[in-house]
Amino acid sequence: MTDGARFGTTRPSAYAYPESVSTDIDARAWLRQCGTEAIQHPGGTLYAHLCRVQGRLADLGYGADVQSSGLTHAAYGTDGFDFALLDWKNRATLRDLVGEAAETLVYLYGACDRKRSWKGLAKTGEVTDRFAGQVIRLAADQLTPFIDLSIVNELDVIEQDPALLGKHGEYFRALFRSWAPAVSAPLLEELRHTLDR
Repeated sequence: MTDGARFGTTRPSAYAYPESVSTDIDARAWLRQCGTEAIQHPGGTLYAHLCRVQGRLADLGYGADVQSSGLTHAAYGTDGFDFALLDWKNRATLRDLVGEAAETLVYLYGACDRKRSWKGLAKTGEVTDRFAGQVIRLAADQLTPFIDLSIVNELDVIEQDPALLGKHGEYFRALFRSWAPAVSAPLLEELRHTLDR
């Protein structure tokens, strides 16, 4: 198995493309029904933020599963944005919408206790689940997409509110450096440019 296939970075085949488009349309409709266009977020609305994260993951070469997780990454709320669109105990709703692989990444992202997980994440591959109170070891094919999603989310927030870079830039520079061994090559290059400003 190639690294691209393992980490979900290969583009969907022509056969899979219509399904991924359908999933994307359905997920966007669901997000709008959940009111994300009315929820304030740096850069405008939560809906706009979610779409930008998905687009950036697509630009990095990720396939439909990781893109869908980027689009819906705030479904269960996050440790940094405590507003859930859906109760995490009702995971089947999102799984039916975006598929099992995408929903699993969304759950891990929403469940991640950042204070307990982020610092050693690239070394341990472990996430402390703030919902269930347990430690989850990420599978080999989950670590890079999880870290890339986390970085892309933070970069979007920083770009929409540049004052945050002044306030928290050193923290993010140190954190992202510690994650570098697990970051995808295209994102690592982008990080150098963005955080060295």
